[in-house]
Amino acid sequence: MGTIMKLLGIPASNSTQSINAKLVRLALQWTAEQLPSGAETSVLDLNAFEMPIYSSDREAASGVPDLAQAFLDKIGEADALIMSFAEHNGSYTAAFKNIFDWASRISGKVYQDKPMVMMATSPGKRGGAGVLSAASTAAPFFAADLIGTFSLPSFHESFDQDKETITDGEKAAELRELLNRLAQRLT
Repeated sequence: MGTIMKLLGIPASNSTQSINAKLVRLALQWTAEQLPSGAETSVLDLNAFEMPIYSSDREAASGVPDLAQAFLDKIGEADALIMSFAEHNGSYTAAFKNIFDWASRISGKVYQDKPMVMMATSPGKRGGAGVLSAASTAAPFFAADLIGTFSLPSFHESFDQDKETITDGEKAAELRELLNRLAQRLT
């Protein structure tokens, strides 16, 4: 296959210091390395899609913001998605949930049948397990071709931020195996 694949990373956080963005960048790199022709990778910045808080009243009065369509367009341009969810109080960040809610008003098939990996990490021992469970359970309802999930607990003990890699050998192997399955789906 001579076509360059496009991998889109979505850290579901609007923090400029997002540990989930660091995990996404690593996962994009490891996946691209497994594709025969490499891959074009990009990371979505949720701050570029900030919209008013969703409400049916606001939608009735003003319609759906253009940024919701722009978000869907970015997903549509990708061959595969790698997402990592920050967990706020056991659930999605408000930033991601708002963008997702607006986008779903245009199309319930937000993930557009793209092969995808869902991940989460956190400083704590649960590794974002609550949000990852919610996201992966809901994924099929939003047209996700979910290859699998990955959780990295205790981020600051499990990830070398200078070397930008996972230091826990078992977790690194687990993620590499999952990303290999994603790469195989694309080739």
